[in-house]
Amino acid sequence: MSIRTRTVAWSVALSGALVAVGVASAGIGPVSIPPATVAKVLLSADPLPFAFDVGRTNRIIVRDVRLPRIALAAFVGFALATAGTVMQGFFRNPMADPSIVGVSSGAAVGAVATIVVPYALPFGLELQGAAFVSAVITAFGVYLIATRDGRTPTATLLLAGVAVQTFLGAVISLLLLHSGQSIRRVVYWLMGHLGGTTWAEVRVIALVLPPLFLLLLLYARDLNVLLLGEEDAHALGIEVERTKRLLLAASSVVTAAAVAVTGVIGFVGLIVPHAMRLLVGPDHRILLPTSALAGASFLVATDTLARSGPTEIPVGIVTAALGAPFFLYLLRSREVTGL
Repeated sequence: MSIRTRTVAWSVALSGALVAVGVASAGIGPVSIPPATVAKVLLSADPLPFAFDVGRTNRIIVRDVRLPRIALAAFVGFALATAGTVMQGFFRNPMADPSIVGVSSGAAVGAVATIVVPYALPFGLELQGAAFVSAVITAFGVYLIATRDGRTPTATLLLAGVAVQTFLGAVISLLLLHSGQSIRRVVYWLMGHLGGTTWAEVRVIALVLPPLFLLLLLYARDLNVLLLGEEDAHALGIEVERTKRLLLAASSVVTAAAVAVTGVIGFVGLIVPHAMRLLVGPDHRILLPTSALAGASFLVATDTLARSGPTEIPVGIVTAALGAPFFLYLLRSREVTGL
């Protein structure tokens, strides 16, 4: 079976799984709604020419309360799994994740500073805007630190990312000391959450993510070649430094867009690519789209679990609680190997 056929088959199956998880999630909550009713609400949405009698309450709960949150969870899971897949291939390191170049720490500094510092931000930036801008600045700062004479060794980039993350962690700790009554809001953001989602937030990430994902997908073959090593990739006609810059920039912006709207959600970009690599193999032409779709389903499912108990908890706690044991299982079963 060709790579294209396998990619299409897996993508269709995972898309169907995402729809099923989304429909089931939309029915779960303080008011339980049967999946058939959820499907009727979705089929009654404009501009579809259907009009099922599902009741005004059910329509409001599904469309205006639960569906924006489900859509945002799907986009964020898609983004984090995409970035994690690219970063693991970029660094040829199975321990790499989307935050490895300091994007999450940079976003956290911007968000926490916005909450703690009591003055208006320039250019009309809200919390999400400040988090996004600081995340992108951090990623490109790490890149500039690691670059010398036009070359950016991946080992140097990795170490620079670790150093910058440590420094920014200290900055966040300092801000926490001065957060006063805002500390609860700060900690809630740092744990990662999807509460209070609106369609405006969904639209923002929906505009940023698709073009960047398509760009990364176009470079999936080049990412495969980079796994052979930079010298071999150059010998095979790959413009190594240009390709590395593009992959780093696109994956960093994708991560920044996700983290800015939800806070820091760990393990999605680390675990999902591993799991899909075991199922579909290491070829990024199939691994990238399948990991992205699996990441979307995973975060929708974990967020449903996070909000289905007596008290809603941040989804970042659930992903860590599920992801860490799974990753330890992979380590013990020797399934986590070099790429």
